[in-house]
Amino acid sequence: MAPEPPTAAPAALQLHRWTDRAVVGVAIAAFASGFAQFGVVAALGDVAKGFGQVTHGATFADQAGLSGTDLGIGLAIIRLAAVGGLPVTGLADRFGRRKMLLITVGVGLALTALAAASPSYWSFVAIFALGRPFLSATNGLAQVDVAEQTSSADRTKAVALVSAGYGAGAGAIAILHSLAAGALGFRGVFALALVPLALLPLLRRWLTEPDRFVVAEAAAEAAAEHPTPVFGAVARPYRARLVVVVVLAFAVSVITGPANSFIFLFAQNFLHQKGYVTAAMVLGAGVAGFGGLLVGRWLADRVGRRPTGACAMVAMALFAVLAYSGPGWALVAGYLLEVLAASVFGPAIGALTNELFPTKVRASVVGWGLAAGVLGAVIGLIVFGFVARSGHPFATAGLLTFLPVVPAVGLFWLLPETRGREPEDLWPDA
Repeated sequence: MAPEPPTAAPAALQLHRWTDRAVVGVAIAAFASGFAQFGVVAALGDVAKGFGQVTHGATFADQAGLSGTDLGIGLAIIRLAAVGGLPVTGLADRFGRRKMLLITVGVGLALTALAAASPSYWSFVAIFALGRPFLSATNGLAQVDVAEQTSSADRTKAVALVSAGYGAGAGAIAILHSLAAGALGFRGVFALALVPLALLPLLRRWLTEPDRFVVAEAAAEAAAEHPTPVFGAVARPYRARLVVVVVLAFAVSVITGPANSFIFLFAQNFLHQKGYVTAAMVLGAGVAGFGGLLVGRWLADRVGRRPTGACAMVAMALFAVLAYSGPGWALVAGYLLEVLAASVFGPAIGALTNELFPTKVRASVVGWGLAAGVLGAVIGLIVFGFVARSGHPFATAGLLTFLPVVPAVGLFWLLPETRGREPEDLWPDA
C-alpha cells in the first residue's frame, strides 16, 4: 500500500530530523532508563538467591531461593509503583518536556543505584519501587518529546530510535549481568546505574524544549489557562480516544509484564542455562529488536499504524507462549521472536498515541497509558506467578496469562489512522 503524501508541518514550528542532537539526546535518556529498569529482570535469579536460600528440593522456592509468590508480589509492587509516573509525566504539560526529563532520569538512576545497598529483599523492593515512577515517566516523556520534535516524515524513525535506546540500555545491563554476575553480584549490577547517571550533564546540553510545547505554552499564558498536571488533565473531547488507548496499553502489558520479567529466572533457575548462552540470547534479542524497529517503522509509515500494531500484538502473545512452553530451544526462539514483535509494535503505537492528541494534553495522555500499562503488568505478573507454583508451571501460566487478551486488538479499529498526518491536522482548534 503506497503511503499518503505527508502533510506539511506548520510553518511556525521549528522541527528536527530524527538524527539531530535534540532527538539523539532523548534516546540517550531512554538508554539510561532501560539500563536501570531492566536490571531487576536480568538479575532476578541472583536477587532471589541472594535474599533467599537455594536447596535441592523440587518446589519453586527450593530452586529459585524465594517463593514464586514472593517474587511475583515483589515484581508486582515494583510495577505498581510506576503508577506514580502518571502525575510525574503530567507535570510535563505544565513545566515542559526538557525539565521533567532531566529530573526523572536523574532521580530514577540515583534510586536504582541506592537499591544496591538494600539489607533485605523487601527493602530492595521498596527502594527500587521508589525510583520506578521516575524511570517510567522518562520512557513516556521520551516518546512525547521526539514525537513533538519531528514531522510525520521523521516521527516513526525518532520513536524507533528512542525505543532502540531503551532496548540498548536493557540489553547492556543483561549482558553485563550474564558475563560478570560472579564478579559483580546483583549489588554490583545495580550500582552500575551510576554510570549512565554521569551522562546527565551531556543531556542538559543536548535536550531542547519542543517548539510545539513552546507554542502551546505561549497560547496558554495568553489565555491565562493551564492544564491541571495531575489526574483528570485530559478534557472531555479527548476522553473517548483516551479510553481506547488505555485499554490497549493494559492488554499489551498483561503480555509483556510476565513475558519479560520471568524470562531470565526461567532460563537460569529452571532450565539451568549457561551464562554465555543467556548472553548470546540477549545479543540475539538486540539484533531482533533492531530489525523489528526497522520493520515496524517501515510498516507504520506504509501500511499504517493500526494494522501494524494489531498484528504485532497478536504475535507478541503467541511467541511469549512459545518461550515458556518448556524446551531450551523454545525459550530462545520464543524470546527472540517476542522481542521482534514487540519492536515492530513500538514505532506504530508510539507514533499513533502521540498523533491522536493535541500538545496541551499529550504528556498526560501518555501518563494514563503508563498507568494502565502498570496495572496490566501487575495483573499479568500475579496471574502468571499464581499459576507457576507447582508441577510444570510455566507453559500453563503462559497460556492462561497471554492468550485471553488477544481479542483486544480489535480496539485498534476504533481509532483513526494517523499515517502521514500531523497532530495539528487532527485537532486544528487545539
